[in-house]
Amino acid sequence: MTPEPTFPPLLSGEPVANHIDPFDKAISMATLGCDAGTIVYNISTEYLRAAFIFAPEVTLEHAVAMQIACGIGYSNALGALAPPEVAVHLDWQGQIMVNGATCGQLQIAADCTDPAQHADWLVVGLTIPLVPADDHGGGDTPDQTTLLQEGCIEVDPTRLLESWSRHSLVWINRWSEEGTAPLHAEWRSMAQGMGEDITIKHKGADLSGTFLGIDEAFGMLVRTDDTTTLVPLTSLLKNETAS
Repeated sequence: MTPEPTFPPLLSGEPVANHIDPFDKAISMATLGCDAGTIVYNISTEYLRAAFIFAPEVTLEHAVAMQIACGIGYSNALGALAPPEVAVHLDWQGQIMVNGATCGQLQIAADCTDPAQHADWLVVGLTIPLVPADDHGGGDTPDQTTLLQEGCIEVDPTRLLESWSRHSLVWINRWSEEGTAPLHAEWRSMAQGMGEDITIKHKGADLSGTFLGIDEAFGMLVRTDDTTTLVPLTSLLKNETAS
């Protein structure tokens, strides 16, 4: 039987059954009203899935930095538990890269989409594939991987969840006390694709150009010919009304 995870003070865990998506469950709980600091989680044979519920005290434009903090927190958590040769990078759109291949995803939702509004709640979701979904080892999808395939066989998902909560809380506290500068510096050190050509969806269309970096609110700066386009981090919100 998998041991129950232990979370830091001020955080609490809410386990859900295998068929329930913690991200969707966390959104439902936040909508109905629940304590900030609740982490809804689901640990199965194939996946670690979790969602962190926040009650932001700043506008949505700044509150979405929680995705950045949780991404850095996960990178630090896996770095502490995985073999030293395992390299972790973060894609601006929420993908988690391990040794150059996608090995997880962050997503974010809130009860509003206007960057100038104060959200009543915000949820950051985390999905990590632990082992291949079949017996073929993932050979047909070389750009997708799992922790097992990257040599993390001894990384216990319960300990990884605990470590993610602790490291994320550290970065959330630093953001609260020191502002965005520490998150900027740490995220840039592990950013995937900065300085490279990319294509992303922006306002319903493809936007192609060079990923120059991020602005103060972690928006993506994309250079196309003589034009630089800012893609705000709030554009990643999964709300149904955000499309």
